[in-house]
Amino acid sequence: MKRKIGYEMVVVLVTLLHVCVIASSLGNNNNYEEHFRRNLLANGLGGTVGIISTVRLMKKSSDKLVSDALVSTGLSKIGYTYVNIDDCWAELNRDDKGNLVAKKSTFPSGIKALADYVHSKGLKLGIYSDAGYYTCSKTMPGSLGHEFQDAKTFASWGIDYLKYDNCNNGEIKPTVRYPIMTRALMKAGRPIFFSLCEWGDMHPALWGAKVGNSWRTTNDITDTWESMMSRADSNEVYAELARPGGWNDPDMLEAPLLLGCDIRNVTKETMEIVSNKEVIAVNQDSLGVQAKKVRMEGDAEIWAGPLSGYRVAVVLLNRGPRRMAITANWDDIDIPPKSVVEARDLWEHKTLEKHFVDKLSTTVDSHACKMYVLKPVA
Repeated sequence: MKRKIGYEMVVVLVTLLHVCVIASSLGNNNNYEEHFRRNLLANGLGGTVGIISTVRLMKKSSDKLVSDALVSTGLSKIGYTYVNIDDCWAELNRDDKGNLVAKKSTFPSGIKALADYVHSKGLKLGIYSDAGYYTCSKTMPGSLGHEFQDAKTFASWGIDYLKYDNCNNGEIKPTVRYPIMTRALMKAGRPIFFSLCEWGDMHPALWGAKVGNSWRTTNDITDTWESMMSRADSNEVYAELARPGGWNDPDMLEAPLLLGCDIRNVTKETMEIVSNKEVIAVNQDSLGVQAKKVRMEGDAEIWAGPLSGYRVAVVLLNRGPRRMAITANWDDIDIPPKSVVEARDLWEHKTLEKHFVDKLSTTVDSHACKMYVLKPVA
């Protein structure tokens, strides 16, 4: 089966940008726990299995339908457990007590009722705010100056995830603005996954681990090959800084996995891609190490990262306009020389009959990739 750029490439890059979002095994490590306690945001989130999210880009009251679709499609059973509301969900003005108010035309029963419904499905609810005076749409207030009040509001509604944007910020440094919401969330009385959407302007990967559970490393992505690949390249620079509880976020190529589509209307091919349990298993592997680009020769690239069980995930990526042969050498992907390796093709769902020694070579179409899990057998 041949597949071109699309959700397959997004899922591959998501998976390799964060080959292993999880490392719950590290939770038993005393040094790790001590380091985690020193961080401002010791909420225990972003480091346990099942933190895979779905975000809807529509700004209509369809969250109940999205929740139902997550269950009916079976996506919730394989880990897609968050329904996240984006910008434009609130009225322009706060109430007479300074509280955020859900837009009545969109959420007539309020956010608390929606959260209760989402939770009744075994799912979690995420919401959006901004570390500025207004959100990016300028149709609702931001949380700058109202951090503690808004954090308590979110907690009282039953919110599980907060995306925190960076617009209309009064030119106050993000290193000043974002930690205030961190402290507010810690005092809100409910664990809330904190996603810093700072756009990568002041390299939040360098300071985000003490502030949130994920941090944007790039500006917004667009629906083009060039945009997608440039975000992957920019994010890869920070691979060493990702770890359980705190992850790089290259906008829609992120971990935990985010779906930016209306799952009620996706094609059969898209559903096959985003529900590929073998690829998701790589993303959710217990080792928790972000993969990196280990070799680049012209338009041919090798991306790889270690998995539990002495295995390696590897993607052979063709960024060029023509079909080409690409080779992954063992010395590039940290497999001992002369090792005999079994290769599992994650898109074709089959283990290759041939065993490989020292390298694996294959032909890859233009703007396409092949993804394998390699396991030494001798």
